[in-house]
Amino acid sequence: MAGSFNRITLVGNLTRDPEIRYVGSGAAVTKFTLAVNRRSKQQEETDYIDCVAWDKLAETCNTYLKKGMSCLVDGRLSIRSYDDKDGNKRKATEVVVNTMQMLDRPNRGAGEGGGGYERPRAAAPANGAGGYDDSALDEEEIPF
Repeated sequence: MAGSFNRITLVGNLTRDPEIRYVGSGAAVTKFTLAVNRRSKQQEETDYIDCVAWDKLAETCNTYLKKGMSCLVDGRLSIRSYDDKDGNKRKATEVVVNTMQMLDRPNRGAGEGGGGYERPRAAAPANGAGGYDDSALDEEEIPF
C-alpha cells in the first residue's frame, strides 16, 4: 500500500487583515483568507481559501500580513466537522499553514498596489535580550 501525501501550496491576496486569538493553552491562532485566481475556459475565476496558522507563525502572520498583500502559503489541507450553535453538523475546509512567504515589497504604497502598509520595524524580544535596529538597512537588503 502506498503512503499518503497531503500538501498544498497557494499564492494569492489577502481578502482582509488576519485575525488572531489565543486558545486555552495560550497558543496563538491566526486566520485569514486568500483570494486565488485561476483560468477556466477563457475566463478567470477566484477561489477564496481559508488559512490558519499556529503559534509563532500565527503571530508573524498577524504582524506582517495586511489586506491586499500577496503571499505564498505552504501547508496541508484540513477538513474538520463541528456542530454549529444551532446543533447542525458543519464542515470546515482550511489550509493549515506550515510556511508563509510575503511576495509584496516592503514600503509599497497604496498607489502601487501594496495595500497601503508600511514595513514594520524590528522589535526587541520579549525577554529583553537585545534585538537589532533595522533603520540603517537599505530596502534592497531586506530578505522579503
